[in-house]
Amino acid sequence: MRTVIAGGHGQIALRLERLLAARGDEVAGIIRKAEQADDLRAAGAEPVVLDLESASVDEVAERLRGADAAVFAAGAGPGSGAARKDTVDKAAAVLFADAAVKAGVRRFVIVSSMGADPRHQGDEIFDVYLRAKGEADAYVSGLKALDWTILRPGQLTDGAGTGLVRLEAHTGRGPIPRDDVAAVLAELVDTPATAGLTLELISGPAPVSVAVKSVAGN
Repeated sequence: MRTVIAGGHGQIALRLERLLAARGDEVAGIIRKAEQADDLRAAGAEPVVLDLESASVDEVAERLRGADAAVFAAGAGPGSGAARKDTVDKAAAVLFADAAVKAGVRRFVIVSSMGADPRHQGDEIFDVYLRAKGEADAYVSGLKALDWTILRPGQLTDGAGTGLVRLEAHTGRGPIPRDDVAAVLAELVDTPATAGLTLELISGPAPVSVAVKSVAGN
């Protein structure tokens, strides 16, 4: 299958690209800077240079045509201000979802954040971030043309993945290695029976494949 990933140079996205390529899938990553292309090629992914903050729906849809799945894993990053939380974490996610609809790509997975809520209160940068992620999730979940799944990881860590997770509608807070987030995404992309679910993810007792199968169809 062919998967197109927005935010293709992100830490989770690069891990996901390696996993998908290793299992024989075709994968493309959308990146903002041409100098990031070699890192994607090393991960086994096709680099697609396109700025989601300035691109049109038609431009993004053109890159999505022929894909079996789309994954939104882009983010403004920890050093960014409030304005980019809106232009990347919210607006780019909305753009990518609209483009998937236009391109006829039904399977859509969005990497959100635990605590994301369009009604989240507060004016700190992290408050703006959680509100932007929540607004993006709400928009995506309202699109009937998409078989969407929203994944909300807990506190991200760079430790080696264990392959053991807790994946439920509500897990409570906890850490999760980026390796394991990528492994869950790889399973979700290939499990359309998880469509319509918003799932929280932390480290836990279940192997990734078992955890995904246990929520599929719920």
